[in-house]
Amino acid sequence: MSGDRIVAVTGATGFLGRHLVMALGCEGARVRILARRDPAPELWAGVAPEVVMGNLDDPHALDRLVARADAVVHAAGLIKARDRDAFLKTNRDGTRAVAIAARRGAPDARFVAVSSLAAREPQLSDYAASKHAGEEAACAAYADAPGRLVIVRPPAIYGPGDRETLAIFQAASRAVAPVFGSGRAAVVHVSDAAGAIARLALGVGDAGCYALADPNPAGYALGDLLREAARAVGSNPRLVLIPDGLLLTAGQISAWWGRLGGRAPIFTTGKAREMLHPDWSVPAGEALPAAVYRSKIGIAEGFRETVAWYRAAGWLP
Repeated sequence: MSGDRIVAVTGATGFLGRHLVMALGCEGARVRILARRDPAPELWAGVAPEVVMGNLDDPHALDRLVARADAVVHAAGLIKARDRDAFLKTNRDGTRAVAIAARRGAPDARFVAVSSLAAREPQLSDYAASKHAGEEAACAAYADAPGRLVIVRPPAIYGPGDRETLAIFQAASRAVAPVFGSGRAAVVHVSDAAGAIARLALGVGDAGCYALADPNPAGYALGDLLREAARAVGSNPRLVLIPDGLLLTAGQISAWWGRLGGRAPIFTTGKAREMLHPDWSVPAGEALPAAVYRSKIGIAEGFRETVAWYRAAGWLP
């Protein structure tokens, strides 16, 4: 399917990016990545991408990255930052820079912008607003060539190597686990997400904006996710409902404590609002068509695999 197609990738050393590079390599693509420092070759399990040294602020590096590319996948982004400006600098301005470089240096390439399901509700958090702004920046750069732009909105991505969703399995391992909100949220295993994005990059499917999900796009209540995580770790916690106000207050305290310590915590008031949002499902009208992508990994299988990896890595007892 891919032959000698060159696919340029940002964010290749991140959680999703590592799996994406491997998925592209398995399809036979020649992968070229942007990196701030020499990456460890074991990141990609046998795939040896060409490395362009630089970052999103370096237009010359971006020009080298996209030169003669058949597709450009922009997967770099921040999921936590000290403030709104920091989110926008990477998630909006970085997207704009890569998209402009691609329009200039690879005008016939397909551009795949990896966004987030959170972009659907930009009023909830600085992160969601920045991902929405990144989508707008990509659309502006491709206003004269909308048929070359694909925007992908994954929900929460989990799987081997992910540190952010580790907290779910840690909570499920304890005697008491907190539950909050009454909404439903879609999730997707990283292998499925990477495979879908790789297919899009290699020309499968039409341009547009699409969401991803696992075999249950209607999503899960948090209690259901915790119970499945508990089965995967072999525990049986008592689930305790946390009032919405308490979660929001905890987000404020976490953000304040992070600023005090000079850190960028992922849990903030905005993140609490995202967590309390009632509907992170993926309706049929937003989903990537089945002809392009059909999720293979449900949470029972995916959680077992993830827990096995965490334990082998020493992240879970």
